[in-house]
Amino acid sequence: MNKRFQNPWWIVVGSLLGLVVGNVTVLQFSASVLMKPIMAEFGWSRSVLSAAVMLGSLCAALATPVVGALIDRLGVKPVTLAAITLFSLSTAAMALAPAAAPVFVALFCVLGLFSAGQAPLPYAKSIAAAFDRRRGLALGIAMTGVGLGTALVPRLAQLYLDRFGWRGAFVALGATVFVVAFPAVALWLGNRSTRGAGGATDAPASAVPLPGLAARDAVRSSHFRILCLVFLGIPLVANGIIVHLVPLLTDRGLPAQQAVAIFSGIGASLIVGRLLCGYLLDRFFAPYVAIAFVLTPAAGVLLLLSSPDAALTTVGAVLVGIGLGAEVDLIGYLQSRYFGLRAFGQVYGYLFAIFTIGSGVGPFLMATSFDGAGSYRPALIGFFGVLIVAAGLLLRLPRRYPFPVQHAGAPDPQRATDARLHTA
Repeated sequence: MNKRFQNPWWIVVGSLLGLVVGNVTVLQFSASVLMKPIMAEFGWSRSVLSAAVMLGSLCAALATPVVGALIDRLGVKPVTLAAITLFSLSTAAMALAPAAAPVFVALFCVLGLFSAGQAPLPYAKSIAAAFDRRRGLALGIAMTGVGLGTALVPRLAQLYLDRFGWRGAFVALGATVFVVAFPAVALWLGNRSTRGAGGATDAPASAVPLPGLAARDAVRSSHFRILCLVFLGIPLVANGIIVHLVPLLTDRGLPAQQAVAIFSGIGASLIVGRLLCGYLLDRFFAPYVAIAFVLTPAAGVLLLLSSPDAALTTVGAVLVGIGLGAEVDLIGYLQSRYFGLRAFGQVYGYLFAIFTIGSGVGPFLMATSFDGAGSYRPALIGFFGVLIVAAGLLLRLPRRYPFPVQHAGAPDPQRATDARLHTA
């Protein structure tokens, strides 16, 4: 890392910028804007595009644990810079897609495969290694990059679409990823654990044995299985709704430009969700915070089910977006407290792989619901049940972290929560 950027908060800045053009915003949210033009040119149903997103997300899920293991072994910077380059090129290559659905899906699978390294994983690892006492806040600030990307990338995709067509839009999106993310990682993320302002050490990461479980021990624990189910369910619901939001709004009578504007505005709810979640994680028992951010999108799903009114649909989507704005913070924080930092990259890779599968399956279930029943309602009813189950599972996590805050004099959110419970 450049000596001018030794303060660990620069890691947060670089992470925020990199995540603006991360895999979620490009792989899935831009697909919502480009979906109808591609369908119009090729005469495909929504299921074809949703299947491409789902399979691309599955490929990303398969590659994510490999990326995590490489990052644990080789460091964040070399792996992430290579991934950004390949992700940018594969995004631009979507412009070459022919009118053959299998080839289009295959290209999207390659895009998903290379997207695994331009995901929250490397950024969360850098932040978790550099922060302890303020880990939740640092993760929350950095992950607002996804919210900013959700606000900006769909508008950019629409702008590129209007000027260059959907093929040119893919080329422009690929160039945008490289121009924004590559310098951010090259300047501000590195292979050192630069703990200082966040509560850490200035020694090289390789010289400091990190506390935590080995990957094989972490994945065998019941805590890991609970987190897998939770982080499968939340993105399944949130991404399923958000990816189909523009078609859902236009189906309810809104003009396309207004629907895209509302879709972009969901990014604000993601930003609020990430900042609020990060702030609360440093002060309260994390599973309780997680439950709140599961029940909020559940309320949003109920609003989407209650009325076809565009205004209520928008409010419901915002509530869903708040939940979508918190889950990546929760993965990094809960993992670091229950499994430690020793195999952070690999374990995060497994959890984010599960998360990515949910992200891809959700839009496919929405499309299947629409194509089969002519409505998104069956999928939305199922989504509500998924969130209620996820909230119940979070109550089964232990009330004491195996790897609590270690910074001297730091307030322990676990103890603060226990004290409140005993005095209640």
